[in-house]
Amino acid sequence: MDGPALPQGYRLAWFEELDSTNSQARRMGEQGEQGPVWIVAERQTAGRGRRGRAWASPSGNLMCTLYLQPRCSPAKAGELSFVAGLALHDTASAIAGPAFSDIIRLKWPNDLLLGGKKASGILLESATQGSGEVSWLAVGIGLNLAEFPEGTEFPATSLAAETGQQVSPREAVAVLAHAFDKWLKIWQGPEGFKPLRDAWAARAAGLGGTITARLPEETVTGTFIGLDEDGALRLRLDTGAERAISAGDVFFGTR
Repeated sequence: MDGPALPQGYRLAWFEELDSTNSQARRMGEQGEQGPVWIVAERQTAGRGRRGRAWASPSGNLMCTLYLQPRCSPAKAGELSFVAGLALHDTASAIAGPAFSDIIRLKWPNDLLLGGKKASGILLESATQGSGEVSWLAVGIGLNLAEFPEGTEFPATSLAAETGQQVSPREAVAVLAHAFDKWLKIWQGPEGFKPLRDAWAARAAGLGGTITARLPEETVTGTFIGLDEDGALRLRLDTGAERAISAGDVFFGTR
């Protein structure tokens, strides 16, 4: 079977089964392999999401990782989660078609929402070298094409459930790879992160509304007013003060 048509310069590593595509990227990094490589698994036995959570990995969904050597600081490499989010938004939009454009949104820090429900996850993992630069980066992406988990704290869904569109992981990864490459080139351009931050904000769910951010030591509620220069979530509190949130779980409304 022919592989998906990836952008020029990218390789594909396709597996029937893996523990996780991010774990495979780690092994490649430890062996000094050169990227960029899209790693795709038809099944994962130990998929994981943010904060060590398990990631449901049924066949028919897209489970992949882009393995890169971005040659930048860890803070700069973290901006690639926004590249991934924008690429997922493009991918869902291309698959669903213009009739569904109003239901496709991005939820900070890095989730794709369809009709207000979570349809994807992004997990960045990396290693640094002696100079402090990132030696390799794994951009793990899960996209619910056909199946989604029930009973999750933030409701989940799939592209098939929300749009009726049936697409294979092979077809989806080709769309995703081209979209990622487009935004990656913008990120590498003279304006850097700013165009991505602006584009992400234009696709954001909940902008101007009440958001609750659950942090390790506290819970903060305020009005979502935008993103900081480095991509942090900016909230205006009831006191009128502004607060930047760099990491946390976000929910719409008060909790």
